[in-house]
Amino acid sequence: MENKIRWGILGTGNIANSFTEALTSLPAAEIKAVGSRTQDSAQQFAKKFGIPNIHTSYESLVNDPDVDVIYVSTPHTYHKNNTLLALGAGKHVLCEKPLALNSLQVESMISTAQEKNLFLMEAMWMWFFPAIQETKHLIDSRKIGDVRLLTADFGFFKAFDPQHRLFNPTLGGGALLDIGIYPLALALYLFGKPDQYSGQAFLGKTGVDEQIHLSLLYGQEKSANLSATIRAISPCEAVISGSEGFIRIHKDFWHPEKISLSLGRGEKEKIIEFPHRSNGMDYEAQHVMDCLIAGKTESDVMSFQASRDLMEIMDSLRQDWGIVYPTE
Repeated sequence: MENKIRWGILGTGNIANSFTEALTSLPAAEIKAVGSRTQDSAQQFAKKFGIPNIHTSYESLVNDPDVDVIYVSTPHTYHKNNTLLALGAGKHVLCEKPLALNSLQVESMISTAQEKNLFLMEAMWMWFFPAIQETKHLIDSRKIGDVRLLTADFGFFKAFDPQHRLFNPTLGGGALLDIGIYPLALALYLFGKPDQYSGQAFLGKTGVDEQIHLSLLYGQEKSANLSATIRAISPCEAVISGSEGFIRIHKDFWHPEKISLSLGRGEKEKIIEFPHRSNGMDYEAQHVMDCLIAGKTESDVMSFQASRDLMEIMDSLRQDWGIVYPTE
């Protein structure tokens, strides 16, 4: 593949706007096409970003010969079908997190990509931030000694609206898949897959999980305490504690610009800054393009197994909570 990667944007919502804005900062990226279910939305999006090819159906978009890779930005419930549509047309795919609603869907997406020898990756942008990668380096190099505990929270207040995607089970609503996935994915990135895990959820009027708490155990000496809520404002930080100090990933921990390191009790925290080049989505986009240029069909960072592990845990938690989405 040439050193220019041609993107097609599937969906025109807020996250698609953020991702496309990030692409404009990358020299290797060419934004060739956008697809929406409505002509007006596609035209407005194309005008905003100077996109030459406008499609009023996803089928038309994925069959655009000027496109190498599709970015899928639709709600959770559509990820599987939109991804399979793109793969079926011979296009590589970066699909927003969560990759799908459940493990069966994830497996069908991965197997299709493998059969067609096409690249597929879940868009876990958090894993590609320099601040997150430096945190892992500090942990792995034992900078804070024996690591014992990770605490992380993600919370904001959203007024109840049964039709909003966050509260609508038909759209895969709830805290876990939308925001709880971030502290969970952070634990998997820094510590790996837990030996044991459990969780509690407060279910709202529509039956989705509006507030959750997760406990992950790694052997006998390491654990993670994680929380997420769409009904309260929280600090949105993460702290990794070890025998010789702690690392704080400052707000918002899933797209941080700084971390701090504190060694010893009472020691002043040393702040390490990582200013964003763009809005932060450029890091994952650049990784995808690097993979495509190198001829890879799987990321060595956000691997298929990482997506499997993440979804397996979320499936198990939802089963314990009795949450089943109508579209599963």
